[in-house]
Amino acid sequence: MNTIKLSNADFHVPAVAAGCMRINCLDEKALSSYIEGCIELGINFFDHADIYAGGECEKLFGQALSNMSKEKLLETGCDFLIGWDSVFADKSSNMNINREDIVLQSKCGIIPGVMYDFSKEHIINSVDGILKRLGTDYLDILLLHRPDALVEPEEVAQAFDILESSGKVRHFGVSNQKPMQMELLQKYVRQKLVVNQIQYSIPFSNIVANGMEVNMLTDGAIDRDGSVLDYCRLKDITIQTWSPFQYGFFEGVFIGSDKYPELNKVLNELADKYNVTPTTIATAWILRHPANMQVIAGTTKLSRMKEIAAATSVKLERSEWYRLYLSAGHMLP
Repeated sequence: MNTIKLSNADFHVPAVAAGCMRINCLDEKALSSYIEGCIELGINFFDHADIYAGGECEKLFGQALSNMSKEKLLETGCDFLIGWDSVFADKSSNMNINREDIVLQSKCGIIPGVMYDFSKEHIINSVDGILKRLGTDYLDILLLHRPDALVEPEEVAQAFDILESSGKVRHFGVSNQKPMQMELLQKYVRQKLVVNQIQYSIPFSNIVANGMEVNMLTDGAIDRDGSVLDYCRLKDITIQTWSPFQYGFFEGVFIGSDKYPELNKVLNELADKYNVTPTTIATAWILRHPANMQVIAGTTKLSRMKEIAAATSVKLERSEWYRLYLSAGHMLP
């Protein structure tokens, strides 16, 4: 598994992360196998949010993690472990697992169907709940989950300082935010934002299209995000891509879809060329971008995670990247 550097955090993470939004569909044994399988693939980064199944995903993950042995992690041969000083323990089985072997990220700020809340009190209370459910005493990364229209950045700054000084959170980021929203936060927040998690896939790639169809009256020319791709590259903020295989906002997967016959034709041709699957090629397309994005893979199937992880060994040619882009319905002026 290739790694990328979180520049503002100065440490390396796998190019593919495991998204944990749907792990509540797994029983305890299957979840443990999933976690172990991910780590064996070199995917030691797990992305959570406090709203995933109402916190149940974090709770189940913490329970499964506490039952995994330290010895099992040592067998995986991961070469990008951070340290060896914090340990989870299952007192009933005397098995333990080193906390520093994995990267835990979670998000807060959404009260589903009600509001977004970036108040100092809500952020701090949310982190306390996240830590309790995950069974750990710190998060490697905390993201503010979508923008709060009523955000008071001074309160966010106070919350971040308290969480950092208490050791509860090591690094901070955002999700689905525009450049000026991040600029506003950084005016007050002392810590550098390390991540912006946004939706991105071959069909869902306006962050690229609006930079290509400049000064045109085409749909792709519409700037929906304030040039967030260029901004994140300028500020050394890592883009994490969610729903990398969806063609809309949870509308469906484009791989194998009748909606994208030309795209699937090209995916299949390139899959044959590189002796991989279309899923691998779709992932490699994201990883080919020089912004060094991190793919958040939300599958709970290890077989599919293996296909996704294989993309780190495939570097598409420039012409192949553009061919996939065009086959999804985008244009070159």
